[in-house]
Amino acid sequence: MSQLTLDNAKKLIESSETEARNLGVAMVISILDEGGNLIAVHRMDDAWLASVDIAQNKAWTSVALKMPTSNLADATVPKAELYGLNTTNNGRIVVFGGGIPLVKEGKVVGAVGVSGSKVEHDVQVAEAAVKAFESL
Repeated sequence: MSQLTLDNAKKLIESSETEARNLGVAMVISILDEGGNLIAVHRMDDAWLASVDIAQNKAWTSVALKMPTSNLADATVPKAELYGLNTTNNGRIVVFGGGIPLVKEGKVVGAVGVSGSKVEHDVQVAEAAVKAFESL
């Protein structure tokens, strides 16, 4: 059984949305459980439609690989050791920031994925959800 509930996911989304509003950007925020199953997705008004899929795939990548998606950026450029990784798993692997696993007692119990702005903002908004998760 997942340690993440819909109520918890809503709290994480609320924290992320507050951060996105502070940045002045419209984002899509997705929360997945430890099996990569969607718990909640939230598309702020006027957020990019493409970001719905991207945010979910960022969260899925973080759960599947048990790491932030930003960890993959350098290893997946041409001639790097994991070049082409993003073509695996039916293209679900995202190799830039915005997906972060949610860890409890050393175990990945889910992930947040955020999309809708530059990568730096996506990461910042995802980190707001992680902070909220750590305070649950």
